[in-house]
Amino acid sequence: MKKEKSTQLLQEPTELEKIRHSFAHLLAAAVKKLYPEVQLGIGPVIENGFYYDFGNLQVADEDLVRIEDEMRKIAKRNLAFSKEMWPAEKALEHFKKENQPFKIELVEDLTKPVALEGQSFRGGTVPPVANNEVGMVYTGDAFLDLCRGGHVENTSELPLDAFKLIRIAGAYWRGDENRPMLTRVYGVAFETKEELDTYLKQLEEAEKRDHKKLGKELGLFTFSELIGPGLPLYKPKGTFILKQLKEYSGSLRKKMGYQEVHTPQINKAELFKVSGHYDKYKDSMFRVTSNYTEEEYYLKPMNCPQHTQIFASEMRSYKEMPVRLADFANLYRDEKPGELGGLTRLRAFSQDDGHCFCREDQIEEEFTKILNAIAEAMKTYQLNYSIRLSLRDEAKKEQYLGDDKLWENAQNILTKILAHMSIDFTPMQGEAAFYGPKMDLIAKDSLGRGWQLSTIQLDFSMPKRFGLEYIDEKGNKATPVMIHSALIGSAERFLGVLIEHFAGAFPLWLAPEQVWVIPIGEKFNSYGQTVADDLVDRIPSLRIIVREENETLGKKIRSGQLQKIPYLIVVGEKEQSVRMVSARSFKDGDLGSFPIQDFADRLQKELLGL
Repeated sequence: MKKEKSTQLLQEPTELEKIRHSFAHLLAAAVKKLYPEVQLGIGPVIENGFYYDFGNLQVADEDLVRIEDEMRKIAKRNLAFSKEMWPAEKALEHFKKENQPFKIELVEDLTKPVALEGQSFRGGTVPPVANNEVGMVYTGDAFLDLCRGGHVENTSELPLDAFKLIRIAGAYWRGDENRPMLTRVYGVAFETKEELDTYLKQLEEAEKRDHKKLGKELGLFTFSELIGPGLPLYKPKGTFILKQLKEYSGSLRKKMGYQEVHTPQINKAELFKVSGHYDKYKDSMFRVTSNYTEEEYYLKPMNCPQHTQIFASEMRSYKEMPVRLADFANLYRDEKPGELGGLTRLRAFSQDDGHCFCREDQIEEEFTKILNAIAEAMKTYQLNYSIRLSLRDEAKKEQYLGDDKLWENAQNILTKILAHMSIDFTPMQGEAAFYGPKMDLIAKDSLGRGWQLSTIQLDFSMPKRFGLEYIDEKGNKATPVMIHSALIGSAERFLGVLIEHFAGAFPLWLAPEQVWVIPIGEKFNSYGQTVADDLVDRIPSLRIIVREENETLGKKIRSGQLQKIPYLIVVGEKEQSVRMVSARSFKDGDLGSFPIQDFADRLQKELLGL
């Protein structure tokens, strides 16, 4: 199950967020009316809509229309939303009477001493409050819920033609696979019917482009229960594309002066204790045991701690700086099974990872190089993007390494770099890495969906924690700055993004099979092979296949279209007699006849365009 990006109402909600949150309450009210024994979970606003989790509920997709109808009936009663603060005892008494165990748990958590104002609260829609009180929201006389608020004033304000319940899924209570599995009902809501219709069309197109579906149809990857969730097996075609992605990132890294290294998959726990990952990240790491030692080891979830040890392996001079290291080794993260989803969230993956150790006066130049490389990569992959400046959450400083002065300096440096490069950006408090601020690239695919891909992180903390040093121009020991960066992030995750972005029809340079030569009959197989050999002589790297199977021409062409082969060449008596080919492009359709040289020129031009 995909981890939902909640737009929890931590600040003053927008009007659209109020609409969506109000629909979440209507959903719960309607389900409670239709299924009186249901147990209520939580119902936050998420991107494009809302959901609500229910226990003791058995419904199917065909029940959604009935629930929608009930929601509209309730809304048409013109019910006011109102909020009261209740003592915890009163709220507990109410929910015990209603047999609502999940609400009881929430009230108890909210009123524990550890859940006072300012502390984080996982999984709920209600923030921690003090004074032993919780917020209770009325939807007229139809529904009463535990909630922080953020609604329209009256159900008459809701655009009843601009919402829809779209699907049902399973969800563990509070995201914990050891807790009960609840029924999650998803809905979408907008301010106008036109916006809803546009979104539903986009959703339909997204389902067609689902990388899990296309990955199977195109023979790119598979999963096995014997191997485990989040651990994909890449078939030859998928492996080829992954290799191309990594090689292209490697070429961009090389242009910037990065040298590739390789580091072990397992490491002593001590490494991660020094880096800070042990305390901040241990729950997401796989522990490894040995038959011969009791030392604690972990599969590595990232490369940065290992790279510090390569830097530390010899004394460096300021003249050698920057030291740039790239690493494409596999990484492992112990993601919860319910949060895994195709290739977009995995337990085993690689990154086009880089770490630069530099002097402070070299930071802007290094960031500029990486930003330019990212821009080149996004142009190649035909993706638009924006930059998010991810900053520390000033209300939760204890969750980050380093003091205020360090963070203020680091965040100011990144802001100035973006200003100097005239790059528009969106600041986002609370999204920084625990060791430093970062620039995150948010790419938009062909459906307008945002994906966080590249990242550049400025780190003053880790070099100090590992005692890294170089000799400066005055002969004194100095601590380097560390820049973490990825150009596309995880190659495996990016493959999933690209499958959906291109709808499986990869650009020529990335397609595992670029050209099929299809003889219209067996007697033209020889000419088909001649054409293939001629094209390979002109373009040695061309990936071309002669389809000599004893099948009909129509079947071979349909197969090529289903496999989204960029070019199909049909050869028969006419083409053989004039030494030409008839070509068809997956993207542009029938192209007519070409001399072999002219067709090769077309391919070469497209390949060089990348």
